[in-house]
Amino acid sequence: MNPDFSRRDFLTAGLVFPVAGFRATHNLPLPPEGSPATPESVKLTYRTLGKSGLKVTSLAFGCMTTADPSVIERATDFGINHFDTARVYQNGNNERMVGAALKKVRQKVILSSKSGAKTRAEALADLDTSLRELGTDYLDVWYLHNRNEPEQVDADLLEAQRMAKQSGKIRFAGVSTHFNMDKMLAYLAKLGPIDVVLTTYNFAMRSADAAMNANPDAPKTDMTEAIRSARKAGLGIVAMKVMAGGVSRVRRGDRVYGADPQALGQRLGQPGVPVAAIKWALKNESVDTAIVCMTSHDQFDENLRAMAEPYAEEDEGLLTARLARIGADYCRMCGSCGGVCDKGVPVPDVLRFLTYAEGYGQFALARERFLEMPRPARDVRCSDCTSCSFRCAYGVAVRDRLTHAQEMLA
Repeated sequence: MNPDFSRRDFLTAGLVFPVAGFRATHNLPLPPEGSPATPESVKLTYRTLGKSGLKVTSLAFGCMTTADPSVIERATDFGINHFDTARVYQNGNNERMVGAALKKVRQKVILSSKSGAKTRAEALADLDTSLRELGTDYLDVWYLHNRNEPEQVDADLLEAQRMAKQSGKIRFAGVSTHFNMDKMLAYLAKLGPIDVVLTTYNFAMRSADAAMNANPDAPKTDMTEAIRSARKAGLGIVAMKVMAGGVSRVRRGDRVYGADPQALGQRLGQPGVPVAAIKWALKNESVDTAIVCMTSHDQFDENLRAMAEPYAEEDEGLLTARLARIGADYCRMCGSCGGVCDKGVPVPDVLRFLTYAEGYGQFALARERFLEMPRPARDVRCSDCTSCSFRCAYGVAVRDRLTHAQEMLA
């Protein structure tokens, strides 16, 4: 064999044996935690993406925060086969980077992107731009992005997806939803034309019974069951935001973190939590894959373990402790609050933007999204209110969090 024949070339040629089968057959253990992973040391697991029939690795690569294409290229070396981006990520530059990173293996991977357009013409224009930036002539999944009410998935946009399918520019039609997820899943399952749903889902969204036991005022929203029902109806289910706010590696000196970034880092994450959070989402057998943002090779190595290890008592302990720490900060996006305060602030949206900054370390993205809001909403200052009209059933300190977001992002 040519010694210059790389592992990526080998994978692209379709000649490599599945490493998961090799490890299982030979009962070989995973490398010690913290040591660099190798393709031979990784157990890959696959699930079918609903009625699309696509076989996806249960850990998928969310590219939103990725700036280093070598991390994406390395993921393909390991056999990760689903990669997700969007037209709006990094002002459109993310698609260009992802396309370049996947160029050699495009036919071997499942690629998705999204459009937040409001009309058919705008959506189709976005799609053409995405295809050009990604350097491909089709998307495997194309999402109508951030649709949180049924009326936001209207006939005009569904026609855009139908036309895109008919022209061969997309294989499957999707919708992403960040808020009111249980209601949107039920609606989209009955709608018909939608093949895949990308939905927020994480360990902060316990079952209805567990939520009620912990907090009698909490809404009776059971996202686990909502996902199971939607999957039973044929929808492919892709989970996002599985970290419940992110466990970003906080870097000293970033202005967003204030005077004590180390303290924030301890609050946002600790060893084992990222893997435990992914495993929690994947233990729902109706979740076909979990898209996880990864910015470094270390994060990628750590997250790979979620496919090889079962959810255990130790994981439950880690997540219970983390939930206790973030309980007053993290919005579950459940929709029970109605979403907008008396002054017109879209509360869950603003709290999600704050998560981008604090949890993902993406201040520019957070500020960009904040400034996209209508001026009346972004000009509100919660510190000027003598009392807050907004109440969260889960006990999130809404006024404090909104004030913090406005001070940081306005």
